[in-house]
Amino acid sequence: MDALRRHTLLIIVLGSLVISLAMGLRHGFGLFLEPMSAELGWGRGVFAFALAIQNLLWGLSQPFAGALADRFGAARVVVVGGALYALGLLFMGLSESALGMTLSAGLLIGLGLSGTTFSVILGAVGRAVPPEKRSLAMGIVSAAGSFGQFAMLPGTLGLMGWLGWSAALLAMGAIAALMLPLGAMLRDRPSAKTSSDISLAAALNEAANHRGFWLLCLGFFVCGFQVVFIGVHLPGYLYDNGIAVTVGSTVLALVGLFNIVGTYTAGWLGGHLSKPRLLTWLYLIRGVVITLFLITPLSPASAYLFGIAMGLLWLSTVPLTNGIVASVFGVQHLSMLGGIVFLFHQLGSFMGVWLGGYLYDLQGDYGTVWNIAILLSVVAAALHWFINERPVNRPAARGVEA
Repeated sequence: MDALRRHTLLIIVLGSLVISLAMGLRHGFGLFLEPMSAELGWGRGVFAFALAIQNLLWGLSQPFAGALADRFGAARVVVVGGALYALGLLFMGLSESALGMTLSAGLLIGLGLSGTTFSVILGAVGRAVPPEKRSLAMGIVSAAGSFGQFAMLPGTLGLMGWLGWSAALLAMGAIAALMLPLGAMLRDRPSAKTSSDISLAAALNEAANHRGFWLLCLGFFVCGFQVVFIGVHLPGYLYDNGIAVTVGSTVLALVGLFNIVGTYTAGWLGGHLSKPRLLTWLYLIRGVVITLFLITPLSPASAYLFGIAMGLLWLSTVPLTNGIVASVFGVQHLSMLGGIVFLFHQLGSFMGVWLGGYLYDLQGDYGTVWNIAILLSVVAAALHWFINERPVNRPAARGVEA
């Protein structure tokens, strides 16, 4: 039992470190929008499109990365993902064309993220932790991603000021390479076969015919749209309104800091209350926070308050959403099914970051996209109200399928 506890703790610690690095580096990308676009003569649409491709490929490759992690364990997937991530940052720092930006920040980093973030890591955690502690453990690991955002955003800004944007990206690539040894030590154990196990094809069919699974996917689309639009375009929005760049980086750091509290609390609450109902209220409150931010006179103080409020709601969806998948379908194919749900998150991310850049270049402001984000909060709240987290009825007579 002691060995099992040590193994579980090791999975949580290593998973937290990997997610902290992956998400911490990623959340600094918005700081590069203005200097790269200005120096290289791009409109913001070029940078936004590359990050939109990143989020899209991250989502499209996530189910496959998750399926590999379910089958062979997370270690190999994290090592390959970490290598792609580091190479993407290296080539992003050397990019001088829109194509180079798309291939580096879009293709390589997008694939790298699929192997180093939530579905793969939380799948390993879900298999290692008892069901009654699963939601809390997922909240702890998700909070680590927020700590990475809080800790690394000021460092990213400091690197940019010290080295310039190009060399700063090269330094970030070296930091990303730390995920390789951490991932190699992440020796999670794929679930042992039991009489209630089902094949990958049967698991996909089961999810495809479950209404709640699709409602969860659509709700996570909204989460992706909101957080990636805000994470990438908020510094530019503040800069356009006369707010210093340092304020934008501080706001994103506050999002990361307070999301540590938000994700941990969401994970804890998910072990005691209905996770779908918690998600309904979370999305409604998000809509209220965004509305108040837009109707309140903009200042550094209002921006900081927005960062704090959004931080409490930022990744709180992750442990609750993955917790519902685990509760309904079990943990055998958790990384893969969680990856499918996350694909919809990334489709939303693609739309949020790309539409933000496209409409900005077209209209000269972000007003329309802010309004869409508010409307989507209401839609997501309604969708989650109709989700039931009761486990699927899976007759034992099915046996173990190949």
